[in-house]
Amino acid sequence: MLKVAPGFVFTDGSHFDVSFYIENALVHWKGLEREYNRTLRLLKLIDLSNNGFVGNIPKEFSLLRGLVSLNLSRNHLTGNIDSEIGQMEMLESLDLSRNPLSGEIPIGMAGLNYLSVLDLSNNNLSGSIPSSTQLRGFNASAYAGNNGLCGPPLVACLAPDHGPGTPQATDDDHVGKEDSIFGMGFYISVVLGFVVRFWGVIVILVVNKSWRIAYFGLEQDL
Repeated sequence: MLKVAPGFVFTDGSHFDVSFYIENALVHWKGLEREYNRTLRLLKLIDLSNNGFVGNIPKEFSLLRGLVSLNLSRNHLTGNIDSEIGQMEMLESLDLSRNPLSGEIPIGMAGLNYLSVLDLSNNNLSGSIPSSTQLRGFNASAYAGNNGLCGPPLVACLAPDHGPGTPQATDDDHVGKEDSIFGMGFYISVVLGFVVRFWGVIVILVVNKSWRIAYFGLEQDL
């Protein structure tokens, strides 16, 4: 049996609560039609899209380790994407699009190694897309409509101390600054060295009379 966890509520106010069980289900999967009675835990896909659900996504979904496809799109689900979603290791398709979900994409999603279809578009997600080849390898359309999201395949994230509209410094910028500082330091050291040597000679000539006579005598010979 499939036990639906508390938290889902229809927009008309009726509840879809813990006491409700689905006794059987007719499922089309990979070209085959299967009927599940009391073995729904063997079910590989769940599609609850466009049902008007509100509330948080139940954490109990993460217990369905063998689930291959989960579609909760076009509802009114709120809150964050649960960090334990990464435990659904067999998940190949995840669609949470068109919900007002918020917060960051949990780093645990980087562990969904079989994930080949992802749609998180048109939510209120924010922050950096986790630095995983798996998640950053999807098309930008998978994250479209989340104005707070950044990082590949979307625009680069700004450094924490940069204000809006300030581009993040690149490696070339840092190299250029280092070269500029080095060049300025070199010229300053040359000037200081010349000044020190010049005034050193002047002091010696003023203090030591014999050296002064010898110096000016040398100049006359030249």
